[in-house]
Amino acid sequence: MAIDVDWKRRQAQPASPTSEGANVPDRQYTRFRLVRNGAVLRVVFDHPPMNLFDQTMISECSALLDFLRADRSVRVVLFSSAGPDFFLGHADLSLFLAPREGVPPKPVRLTLLQDLFERLRTVPQATIAVVEGRATGAGVELVTSCDMAFAARGRAVLTLFETAVGVLPGATGTQRLPRLMGRQRSLEFILGCQDFDTDLAERYGVVNRAFDATELWPFVENLAQRIGTFPSEAIAMNKVAVDASEHPLAVGLLEETHALDHALATGEGQRRMAALLELGAQTPEFELRKFTAALATLGGSDD
Repeated sequence: MAIDVDWKRRQAQPASPTSEGANVPDRQYTRFRLVRNGAVLRVVFDHPPMNLFDQTMISECSALLDFLRADRSVRVVLFSSAGPDFFLGHADLSLFLAPREGVPPKPVRLTLLQDLFERLRTVPQATIAVVEGRATGAGVELVTSCDMAFAARGRAVLTLFETAVGVLPGATGTQRLPRLMGRQRSLEFILGCQDFDTDLAERYGVVNRAFDATELWPFVENLAQRIGTFPSEAIAMNKVAVDASEHPLAVGLLEETHALDHALATGEGQRRMAALLELGAQTPEFELRKFTAALATLGGSDD
């Protein structure tokens, strides 16, 4: 797979919001661009070279969700990427490298990332992930937090890698995936730490449908414009009603955090993440060609 060099060269240039005849948030975003077309808002991740889910990305996504809560004229939100190779990367591994002393008490609040993705899941708008590149870790958790997800066949790849580095997908992954695909398939995805192509992701329920690349956007745009014509309150309340069919998610998320704290307290997670960084993680060449294979080489003290 060839890397989009022109996209990489834009790494130092901030993304800027644009609009097509309608309002978008007035703050300057550096990790994504916004394109407004009537009731449809497109969020285009544009953080070369690999759309790493870093602290700034987290902060800007949080601000965007605040805007969406306040502006009900937006009825549909599309998430996509400006680059062809990466939809959305994993969280910045350096955020987790600090040593931990012991296991803290079981939490009573969601973590920052859990809260972010829960806010995404419960925004009043219809949210659609349009996956045309690699989604890894938190990138997968964003996809599964959207109301719908559609992927380009032969281009989209979804990977959960956390078990291989000694932790777990702790930004809603262990709770959201079983609700989407069942326990056994979730554990295959979480414990296997392997790439899921679009056809497997579709069959397992990670994405709604897989399309040939030329068919993806015509379908998504038609669907988004159609939903965008429906009453905003009807969209919001249908989401509330559908979500009421689930058991309380917040309880499971607290268990998820407690399990993640246990994993991080061993120090093995930090060791493996540091080793992965030394091998070249968070560079596009490594993550496109070597990432998944490298996960099997990180064995250490708990083996």
